[in-house]
Amino acid sequence: MEKLEVKHLSKAFDKLQVLHDVSFTVHTGEFLSVLGSSGCGKTSLLRILIGLESPECGTILKDGKNITALAPEKRNMGFVFQNYALFENMSALKNVEYALRKSSATKGLYTKGNANRKAKEMLDLVGLSDHQDKKPCELSGGQQQRVAIARTLALNPDVILLDEPMSALDVDTRLTLRSELKDLQRKFGTTMIYITHDQEEAFSLSDRIMVMKEGCIHQIDTPDHIIDHPADEFVVNFVINNINIKIDSLVRFARHKTEGMRL
Repeated sequence: MEKLEVKHLSKAFDKLQVLHDVSFTVHTGEFLSVLGSSGCGKTSLLRILIGLESPECGTILKDGKNITALAPEKRNMGFVFQNYALFENMSALKNVEYALRKSSATKGLYTKGNANRKAKEMLDLVGLSDHQDKKPCELSGGQQQRVAIARTLALNPDVILLDEPMSALDVDTRLTLRSELKDLQRKFGTTMIYITHDQEEAFSLSDRIMVMKEGCIHQIDTPDHIIDHPADEFVVNFVINNINIKIDSLVRFARHKTEGMRL
């Protein structure tokens, strides 16, 4: 059974149509990237999946159950925001611990001591054991993102939705976090839907990629198949041509760093 089945979703804000009859499936344990430029509808789609927005029409099935009208807290999905959404007055440890004790998904399941132990375990998984007592303002952007990921994973959701979580990070940090995120996804077997406008990022992370433009899906397939068999001219221009440019840039960046280390 598929983890998610999305059928004929449409959405408009005022008179602007942001999603047009969108249908796709997400396999259990899959890493699916939704790739498109700003304004293509990918974030609106994510907000509908998590339950923060309602579609005008269409259906969302999760494990075969219709969740289209279900409240966000009853969908057992996690959300990693672009701006991390951490509590600035709490340490990294307290941010994760607070989620365990107050989230509707886990409320009542953890005593203070158990929540503390679980939070420490999750921060250790993302390499932040030595930073658990620091507040967000004392952490780098990449470290803040790790706290946000640890907090989401701690709640053990069936599906994790990530909205351009690395767009504000430098190249080094992005590359490290990509590897860590993929490793965590494999370890937990979590289904992930990842929003990005970065072609190279989508191709490096994904089992499949869904390419969108102006609220429509142009292609959904494996990275290799998209490269070998692009569906149309838009996929060629937006994906294939750009992925080659980005890979060339990364190679030059890596070569420059290596040469700098030798000096």
